[in-house]
Amino acid sequence: MSAKNFLQEIDGYETLQQEIAVSRKYGVDYVARKGQVAVAVNRLHPARLTLRVNEILDETPSARTLRLVAADGDLPPFQAGQYINVFVEAGGVRTSRPYSLSSSPRQRAYYDITVRRVADGFVSEVLLDGTRVGDVLTSTSPAGTFHFNPLFHSPDMVCLAGGSGITPFMSMIREIAETGLDRRLTLLYGSRSEDDIIFADELRKISAQHENIRYVPVISEPRAGCRERTGFLTAELIRDVLGSVDGRTFYLCGPAEMYAFCLPEIEKLAIPPRWVRREMFGPPKRVADDPAWPAEVAPDHVFQAAIRGKRTIPARANEPLLVALERAGIVVPSQCRSGECSLCRVKLLSGRVFQPAGVLLRKSDRQFGYIHSCMAYPLEDLEIMI
Repeated sequence: MSAKNFLQEIDGYETLQQEIAVSRKYGVDYVARKGQVAVAVNRLHPARLTLRVNEILDETPSARTLRLVAADGDLPPFQAGQYINVFVEAGGVRTSRPYSLSSSPRQRAYYDITVRRVADGFVSEVLLDGTRVGDVLTSTSPAGTFHFNPLFHSPDMVCLAGGSGITPFMSMIREIAETGLDRRLTLLYGSRSEDDIIFADELRKISAQHENIRYVPVISEPRAGCRERTGFLTAELIRDVLGSVDGRTFYLCGPAEMYAFCLPEIEKLAIPPRWVRREMFGPPKRVADDPAWPAEVAPDHVFQAAIRGKRTIPARANEPLLVALERAGIVVPSQCRSGECSLCRVKLLSGRVFQPAGVLLRKSDRQFGYIHSCMAYPLEDLEIMI
């Protein structure tokens, strides 16, 4: 069948052809509508949001939720599981960090981001210790692909969370509970201690009230008398909780160390890769511990990165190139900071960098020498082009 004959078989083909003929004959003047599409797109997905801290909620000794409202205009919609990239000034350095939205997407009066204190954290200290009600923050619009897709994902969801990786799942759980969505969600939440469990009381309450939401905390360093499951998120524990793993979509969110442990455990369950979704969660804390890291490169070595047309800056081996650029006051657009969105890409003209597994570099980027600076670690002196 020719392409023309194939098109004629499509429902509505004749009507469309008639509309094309009418338009060609009489024409339509779109000059008066110029700019309307851009206005609509910007309202749904503006490049920047100005947010005001409306409330600060204590969650655990190490975590707080910042409730953010629009300082001007409206908050754009988002899907449960997406994140915003928050910009801050830390030690005179302009930088940013992505935070998953933990609030339900079914209301847009506010966004919740839940921040957990990170040892030697560059941004968490600013947000937890230096932020007050009434402060104004700047962020990107909601973004990310870590969300339920009814076309491809099973409504029987298994969510594996570690630490602050609970935040995108909390948004999903709140949405299901509030709207009665036809989904079944089992949350296995790994925490160091019972005191570290973020949203513990709300999770227990929701799971008690909704049969399709199951909450299973797993404590790795339990105190005496702990009544929860203990240990780690192993294949044996997952199978014991779920019984059958068939027909379920698995979602993972947590620190890099969690992925290194849990992904091999999931492989033991013989779950097809297409049924496993994982959220990128920033650069690893100790990139030199990666088995692929070249042994001859000392992680604390400082290389020189020459920026064509600009200047040369110091760049530490154990620090993403993007951070080195920010420390030098050089602004590079960024969003996910996890090697996924490609917004921070720069062209590598000479030198070598280390990029951990999971960085989603496009084929064309590899072909023409582009790298994601948020997940690129210098292995020698570099020359780059921004």
